[in-house]
Amino acid sequence: MKRIQSALISVYHKDRMDEIAHLLDRLGIRIYSTGGTWRFIHDLGIEALPVENLTSYPSILGGRVKTLHPLVFGGILGRRDHPDDRRDFGDYRIPELDLVIVDLYPFTETVSGGCTEDEAIEKIDIGGISLIRAAAKNFRDVLVVPSSEWYDELIDLLRNKEGYTTLEERKRFAVRAFDISSGYDTSIYGYFSDGMEGSFKYSGGPSRILRYGENPHQKGVFYGDLDQVFMQLHGKEISYNNLGDLDAGIQLAGEFDEPTVAILKHQNACGVACRERLTDAWKDALAGDPVSAFGGVIITNRPVDEETAELINLLFFEVILAPGYENKALELLQSRKNRIILQAEIVPFTGKQFRSLLNGVLGQERDMKNETEGDLRVVTRLSPTPGEVQDLLFANRIVKHTKSNAIVLAAGKRLLGSGTGQTSRVDALRQAIQKAADFGLDLKGGVMASDAFFPFADSVEIAWRAGIKSVIQPGGSVRDQDSIDFCNEHGMSMVFTGIRHFKH
Repeated sequence: MKRIQSALISVYHKDRMDEIAHLLDRLGIRIYSTGGTWRFIHDLGIEALPVENLTSYPSILGGRVKTLHPLVFGGILGRRDHPDDRRDFGDYRIPELDLVIVDLYPFTETVSGGCTEDEAIEKIDIGGISLIRAAAKNFRDVLVVPSSEWYDELIDLLRNKEGYTTLEERKRFAVRAFDISSGYDTSIYGYFSDGMEGSFKYSGGPSRILRYGENPHQKGVFYGDLDQVFMQLHGKEISYNNLGDLDAGIQLAGEFDEPTVAILKHQNACGVACRERLTDAWKDALAGDPVSAFGGVIITNRPVDEETAELINLLFFEVILAPGYENKALELLQSRKNRIILQAEIVPFTGKQFRSLLNGVLGQERDMKNETEGDLRVVTRLSPTPGEVQDLLFANRIVKHTKSNAIVLAAGKRLLGSGTGQTSRVDALRQAIQKAADFGLDLKGGVMASDAFFPFADSVEIAWRAGIKSVIQPGGSVRDQDSIDFCNEHGMSMVFTGIRHFKH
């Protein structure tokens, strides 16, 4: 046990600092402070010594240098039980600093909100990060509070233990300090680098222990702040697999402007429909594959009304995410206690993706390409009708978010069948056709989307025999002409996008 005798405070956010300062003062703990923090404490009527009085140096270079001085860092790093350090304390009149409270300049918040490079540079904390590292290194003697997030725990310690701390407590705070300092440096590195060169660095925010990983025998954890993505209104704890489906569903639903419902299972869409009314979108999305929808994840891009909720409530599902819910709708959906109900937040997702692989990490830019009518190149004698063009673009957006090899069949802005994750494109097509047949969905006059080119004409022939009238694909095969010729001979239209959308 060690009792805090003196404290150094240098913080950006002052929330609850009044409470901390009063507690320190009541316990007779000497306070050293800097700049704006000193003025804040002084205005509370609490005695605090400016760091300048200790170092004999004022804050210089526009505030860039305040605490970087041997008397400050000596007081933090000095080992209380080390004879030579004790001698230096006396010879150089170094005050022992037992508590260091720092709240860093908000670099991440500044750059995420948009700023100039000069503004970003000025929000790189130098003195604060150095104080955190020094105090964490000497946790045997010093308690470090590295962020305003830890003020509550500090207040509890001061109130309940009268300024005493254990080695275990100081070490726990130190671990958190190293976590914050490494994350801070990673954020700075990420801002100035393009993310593709140099070493891989990632700081994902707080960890969230999951019930298990992909399977019950695997441990699982999520690194990041899910509260930025959604608010959980009801239900059990979100699982590892739920998060995978939610990510895929949010990306897919984000492709559409009109009211849309997407139903996902194992990160693939088993039902998607766009309609003027959300209720109609739900009916047509569910009809695409009501079997796979059982136990699935539902994503909508419009608030859920009571009429739609009554229909959704008839299905057993794991998760629903929407921008909002009418009161009656929410009451209906909450009828099952384990059902996870989420309200989506508007959050920009990073433009990069990473995956652990072999003995390293694989990174790439996120597939942000979203083809429009202007990107379509008609390669057949027959052009698609305006309605077919809309269906082609609809199907292409879905196939972009479907595991390769992938085929999507659609009509009237509704998914009729999909082939997912197959080792051959022909197998994916046959799976999609069979899906539609299983649920009595007529493919005549429908469209087909492929995530990559057709190496042979067999796929367009199979699609034609099933009733497909128009095809969208990237093109690029040495045998593209074979598929074009078949379409011309059988009254089909086909467009090339020039963009492949593999997803693995």
